[in-house]
Amino acid sequence: MTKWIILVQRTLVILLLGLTACSHHKTPNFQGPSHSISNNTKGLTKETERIVFIGDSITYSGEFVAYIEAYLRVAYPERDYQFINIGLPSETVSGLSEVGHAGGAFPRPDAKERLQRSLDELKPDLVFSCYGINDGIYLPFAQSRFAAYQNGQQNLHNTVLATGASLIHLTPPDYDKKHEQQYSQVMDTYSNWLISQTNQQGWQVIDLHFPMQQQLTRERKVNPNFYYAKDGIHPNSAGHWQMAKAVLAGLGEPMARTFSETIDRLEPKVDAETLYKLVKQQQSILKDTYLTEIGHTRPRMKVGLPLKQAHEKVKQIEREIQAVLQP
Repeated sequence: MTKWIILVQRTLVILLLGLTACSHHKTPNFQGPSHSISNNTKGLTKETERIVFIGDSITYSGEFVAYIEAYLRVAYPERDYQFINIGLPSETVSGLSEVGHAGGAFPRPDAKERLQRSLDELKPDLVFSCYGINDGIYLPFAQSRFAAYQNGQQNLHNTVLATGASLIHLTPPDYDKKHEQQYSQVMDTYSNWLISQTNQQGWQVIDLHFPMQQQLTRERKVNPNFYYAKDGIHPNSAGHWQMAKAVLAGLGEPMARTFSETIDRLEPKVDAETLYKLVKQQQSILKDTYLTEIGHTRPRMKVGLPLKQAHEKVKQIEREIQAVLQP
């Protein structure tokens, strides 16, 4: 019995030493959760109508947002969802910008600068926020930059909830470690912190980062040259589908391997690619219009159509969408 007690005591000491060592590691390289669903994520309610996506250039690119809307239009034809994407290239939630960004032409926009105006103008029921990939400024981990990211996320969270809207945070997409191992670990750390806020503060969080990273690892076992982002940052269409897939799974929706296969499981049977292209076209028109209407500090952006003209074009496209949805 005495030997058994000594063995247990030694085991506990080893475990405690291991935990202490981990707590002092500044850039934890966690594997992350194996799923994308936060226990606190309520999903879309019947009352949800206007859904706004905010974020950086990956959100502005918008393929994953269009995949999500296209799926929901088929899955819930009785609901009147209105999607608005106002992602802004180069933006950070931390307010940070590296020296010489864009060749010294302009600093990165700070999400806080336009956030309240965007909420006042758009009056969303639900906001999806996707920041992080720019917030480490593509440098090795630094506590000061991490703290700025945490503070920026907290400010965004409080500002959105103060309007009465719901908020779902999305972890940043995977940064391909083939391009830079250290920065990939920085994004792991940022993502793990955001996920941890589900338990610490009751935030709604859906993880895109680790599911995308894990799928990339699986794909490279078959094809070592496979990639989702040629530059390590901006996902291609396959990468955007992995993002959309993680969001929809996080909302409790059943997913298949591809977008077309996922849509084919639903009724009625529709032309998935045509629907996606039309939805993407609608979103692109509204995106540039609302970015221009609300205002921002980033130069070199496309000027959107006047609001009335944009809505007229959107209505025209909507007739085509309805023809696809009601074959």
